[in-house]
Amino acid sequence: MDSQTLQQRIRLGEDSTLELKQVVFRGPQKVVEPHPDGLSDELAAFANANGGTLVLGVDDKTLMPTGIPVEQMEAVRSWLRGIANDRITPPLEIHTQNINLPNAAGEMVTLVVVTVPRSLWIHESANGYFRRVADSKRKLTPDVLARLFQQRSQARLIRFEEQGVANTSLDDADALLLRRFIRLNEGDERKQLRRLHLLADLEGEECLSVAGVLLCTEKPVRWMPSAYIQAVAYSGVNNDPNDQLDAKDFEGPIDRQIWDAFDFVRLNMKVPARKELGRIDYPQYSLRAVFEAIVNAVAHRDYSIWNGRIRLHMFADRLELYSPGALPNSMTVESMQAMSLPRNDVLSSLFARYYPVRDSGLGREYLMDRRGSGVDVILAESEQRSGKKPFIEMITDAELRLTIYAATL
Repeated sequence: MDSQTLQQRIRLGEDSTLELKQVVFRGPQKVVEPHPDGLSDELAAFANANGGTLVLGVDDKTLMPTGIPVEQMEAVRSWLRGIANDRITPPLEIHTQNINLPNAAGEMVTLVVVTVPRSLWIHESANGYFRRVADSKRKLTPDVLARLFQQRSQARLIRFEEQGVANTSLDDADALLLRRFIRLNEGDERKQLRRLHLLADLEGEECLSVAGVLLCTEKPVRWMPSAYIQAVAYSGVNNDPNDQLDAKDFEGPIDRQIWDAFDFVRLNMKVPARKELGRIDYPQYSLRAVFEAIVNAVAHRDYSIWNGRIRLHMFADRLELYSPGALPNSMTVESMQAMSLPRNDVLSSLFARYYPVRDSGLGREYLMDRRGSGVDVILAESEQRSGKKPFIEMITDAELRLTIYAATL
């Protein structure tokens, strides 16, 4: 926002996307007004609506800039970071800009302009859940809050993976990652990406969709901080940091995360061999089953859960894979073998059409199998290898855990 536009907006006063606040200090570095709890409510209200702008250093009664002294600017920025990260759940993404405007005496003073994008998530602030309505925040009643959660969750008509991601554009996508989706004889590239739900619109502006961020950017965690796989290998049978053999976070595009996690298991599992008629390897796990399990976790996890990452833990006697989110639709743990109900239709479809498997020994041509046989493969191959049937369970309706038992070597 340039200074002229900002000045015009301030003169018109507060509205559904503009909030003005004067900043009061006690001593050189302590901000005492506005109160951080109240400001957290204002910021979250913008994010829970359609986004907005907070201007610090303006008297909201007279609409005149009062400014923030340059020597106190860092204190204000630190104060803002603390509010966005510590008083709002999940933490809120904000963008700040310093702009000079004349005060009532005609002297140039510095204002801090805080831009809050519309969020993919619903944010709780210090005093509850709020949403911007007209020129003020309104506390959300239980029924309105339930509808808002529904609108920004899997139940909405536009699936979560098709939603636009604020502050992204096609320029944020990697050209090499995009190339696999472009067909030379199928018209305009942008239209092709839109048909595949990799591009979307947000407030009239073109942007990447959630699927576009996950598949077409080098670092999806830049916009979706929990979209990664945490992998840890232990020497023992307990989750003990002293027993860690290897630990890595895989943060690239999600197809690469699948292969990185698969290679992590292959590298860290035991593979003894016997020399009978030539060398015969006896790995702890069926690699085909491990591959299916990782693909399913990445393709079917709930990406709308802010702090839910995939966790892959390897122990001496088992492998545990945690996937965020409850089972989709009406599926239960008991019905998983009989039903195929993908949570993320776009990801599943693209995995099945555009992502060839690099290893012919995994029993399929593409990452996803349209027949929905992955669970069968995991259970049958793993039980054949170890003699124990894998165990699948829901943990507090928020996370699915798959346990694959290691073969006795």
